[in-house]
Amino acid sequence: MTNRATRRTLLRGGVATAALTAAALPGTAHAHAHTDALPVETRRPGGTGPKIGILLFDGFSVLDPTGPADVLSRLPGATVTMIAEQRGPVRTDTGDVRLVAERSIAEVDRLDVLLVPGGGNRGTIAAMQNQALLDWIRRIHRHTRWTTSVCTGSLVLASAGLLTGRRATTYWASGEYLSTHFDVTYVAERYVRSGKIITAAGVSAGIDMSLYLASLIAGDTVGKAIELAVEYDPRPPFGTGDAAKADPALKELALRLLADSQI
Repeated sequence: MTNRATRRTLLRGGVATAALTAAALPGTAHAHAHTDALPVETRRPGGTGPKIGILLFDGFSVLDPTGPADVLSRLPGATVTMIAEQRGPVRTDTGDVRLVAERSIAEVDRLDVLLVPGGGNRGTIAAMQNQALLDWIRRIHRHTRWTTSVCTGSLVLASAGLLTGRRATTYWASGEYLSTHFDVTYVAERYVRSGKIITAAGVSAGIDMSLYLASLIAGDTVGKAIELAVEYDPRPPFGTGDAAKADPALKELALRLLADSQI
């Protein structure tokens, strides 16, 4: 018998403990803390929910797709697929991490939700100039329920012509570029909805956006439950994440750290 425990067995143990505790309390004989107690509409039958595709390109920022993927994969019945020009590993902007694209763009012609991440300058600029990716984004967008981006992914959407005449957000240091190079009104918010397009600000804002998206897809109650499930209750130690409140020296250092970490 091994004393090693996986996260899943620990969670199951917690549920079992809750059930035993409930059974021992007066007036809780009918309280059952197991899967069958969930309302039918909140159960997750495999693959019957929204089909969510996340585009990867060489030089993306790792949290941009992975934060939303963790949130959106909790939607009942949802499937989340990483997609790139070609199947296989795709490296991040730092080159230290690779995610595996399970499908190529040639294999995907319909999605309920498309998410385009951002990345470093090299990766973002290359994606903005990649006509194969831009054509695919435009084709997929015609049939999506929601088209979304994180960070400088909005520059890629703008390059595909999807943000023309719209309000949108992006990484704080790219806001001026978005508004001056495209017919887009930059809004310095964590996420901005314009029709069926939702853009998120930099990196971590993708989690906020994906929780909002989850509520649009499955309702506020499910959105709230997912927020609790992933324990999203950020309390950063410094409170310096808002660029509008940051002094120029700190902004300069932040951008230099990003640049120095990218390949």
